[in-house]
Amino acid sequence: MSAAISTLLAFTTLTIGLAVIYVGYRATVGLLGKTPFNSWTRGEQTWDDPAIITRIHHAHLNCLENLPLFAAVVLAAFMLDKLAVVDGLACYYMVARLAQTGVHLVSTSAAAVFLRANALFVQWAFLGYWILSLCDCI
Repeated sequence: MSAAISTLLAFTTLTIGLAVIYVGYRATVGLLGKTPFNSWTRGEQTWDDPAIITRIHHAHLNCLENLPLFAAVVLAAFMLDKLAVVDGLACYYMVARLAQTGVHLVSTSAAAVFLRANALFVQWAFLGYWILSLCDCI
């Protein structure tokens, strides 16, 4: 299996894993009768989750925003029979993704947000490089 496909599967697994954690927490709280199941709404927060659960939820949403971008590049590379273009840096992309997610889970301080933003920028730089490479622009 190519590194690009392996990384795509790892990114997908990370995204699902984060969802399982915060949905599992909410299901448990609901089953224990501590919070009604319908108290979690979209938009304005109407519940009182622990800070770590909120950070896990936000990390999951961030993965959902970025997974389609990586998947689109991997799909394009596959369709163009150029997976090797992505393979070389795919593991580094995943390191940047894990760094961003890890920082997301640990802190919301200004320094942490700065680190998170830099990890995201690294991922976007890889995506841009791959897109240009797949288009034979570089």
